[in-house]
Amino acid sequence: MPPTEPQAQPPRPFTLAGVSMADLLASCAAAEAVSRPPRAPGPEAAPRERRVDHREAA
Repeated sequence: MPPTEPQAQPPRPFTLAGVSMADLLASCAAAEAVSRPPRAPGPEAAPRERRVDHREAA
């Protein structure tokens, strides 16, 4: 090989500069949380109606 040709170097692994895996996962979880519509209120969140079918104490 002539000395003027550059030697082939093995490829480096791809990394994101300055972003840890924990930060990446946290950002994905936050993006998913804000992209979903709010949950419908469950039956426990509804105002309780007064039951009429109960018996009075003696």
